[in-house]
Amino acid sequence: METALPDEINVVLLLLRVALGLTIAAHGYGKFFHGGRLPGTAGWFDSMGMRPGHVHARLAATTEVVTGMLLVVGLLTPFAAAGLVGLMVVAGWTVHRYNGFFIIKEGWEYVFILAIVAVSLATFGPGDWSLDAALDIDHDLDGWTGMAISAGLGLAAGVGLLAVFYRPPPTEDA
Repeated sequence: METALPDEINVVLLLLRVALGLTIAAHGYGKFFHGGRLPGTAGWFDSMGMRPGHVHARLAATTEVVTGMLLVVGLLTPFAAAGLVGLMVVAGWTVHRYNGFFIIKEGWEYVFILAIVAVSLATFGPGDWSLDAALDIDHDLDGWTGMAISAGLGLAAGVGLLAVFYRPPPTEDA
């Protein structure tokens, strides 16, 4: 029988899960319903070399919404974190890598921090106030296992997606 976490730790884990989950879900929601919606997002993906853009727009938006909501409720937390890490690998490589570290110049700071927080949550576990705990699977999926799933699967998914689909447009110098 596992010992319950102190309420202060459960509050912190809940706050982190909800803030991170709603943030990433909002990005997916925006791809579906704001601005250029999926057609605009598809054009943007095509322009950066993620082809076919219409597939990647749907894939990214759906992954962001599902991953975000899984984090909010604390269900399959390391797999949700892996989804977020994969998204951030792709975003970091395709959009932010040449812009330096700081987000103020469109750098990779933001995607890096989101990925690190996701891996940290998966490693520590979602806390007692989660569906993982209610289903009694939280202690099977946290610790080194949670870290391996979230970081390993997330990196593999992001790198695999880039290897198969990323074809950047030629630069003006070429």
